[in-house]
Amino acid sequence: MSNIVSERFERLRQERMAPAGRPATAVLGSIKEVIAHRQLLDLLIRRDLKSRYKDSALGFAWTLIRPLVQLAIYYFVLGQILGASRNIPEFAIYVFSGLTLYGLFSEIVASGTASIVSNGGLIKKVYLPREIYPLASVGAALFNFVVQLVVLLAAAVLQSGFDWLRPDLLYFFPATLVILIWATALALLLAAANVYLRDMQYLVEVLVLLLMWGSPIVYSWQMVSNAANTWLLNLYTANPITLAVLGIHRAFWTAGNDAQYPSHLLLRLGIAAVVGLVALVVCQRVFAKLQGNFAQEI
Repeated sequence: MSNIVSERFERLRQERMAPAGRPATAVLGSIKEVIAHRQLLDLLIRRDLKSRYKDSALGFAWTLIRPLVQLAIYYFVLGQILGASRNIPEFAIYVFSGLTLYGLFSEIVASGTASIVSNGGLIKKVYLPREIYPLASVGAALFNFVVQLVVLLAAAVLQSGFDWLRPDLLYFFPATLVILIWATALALLLAAANVYLRDMQYLVEVLVLLLMWGSPIVYSWQMVSNAANTWLLNLYTANPITLAVLGIHRAFWTAGNDAQYPSHLLLRLGIAAVVGLVALVVCQRVFAKLQGNFAQEI
């Protein structure tokens, strides 16, 4: 086993990166290739969704049941019994909004990491742009995200008389965009790495757990700002996941209108999105360089 791992490390080390002058045209070519196979991408997304609830009596109803149960637990157990709502008003909405967006990130990264290996049989038989497999994971995760978003909206309206004309509601869009960009970039990079280093998918499980607790989902950003020194707070706030979670809180957590947020949150989200696009291009180029030996390694 150690020899196999060593050989894969050596092959990965010997892979040469693409020259710096080629990325722009190479990325555009990959995008065109994916668009040309968009119908197959749609089929892969549908297959992924159907396989999750195969032979289940309730089928896709579970995508609605699970978030409803989660919301009830946050409201009664954490909010009322454990008293979390005393420190954070409308605690269920606060937690559920953050977890809804973070769930999109974690599902894309986790399923995207395993996407190449899990589709090994198809990769060996049919040529498709390899990026399609991680992107199918993105599409399936977006479907689940929309279902949870419907539950979140319904809960927000019922609990606080949601105001549809609030300008802060617009924070939802850049927050979601930041998550999509960074999650897709990581999914591409980790999917390629997982072909050579199979422990990667287990490492991702730990990474996803750490990032969840490293974001203000079950606690407030204000608690961190009161406890951390300036440089540590700036480092914490620079995390794009933290910014995205704060953005969705500002959009849906109406009880937090008087809560503290980082200054220039919208500008920070914009910078995180731009940096994420650069990271996405870099990760796609690494993926494109490593994909040549996928069929042999799987």
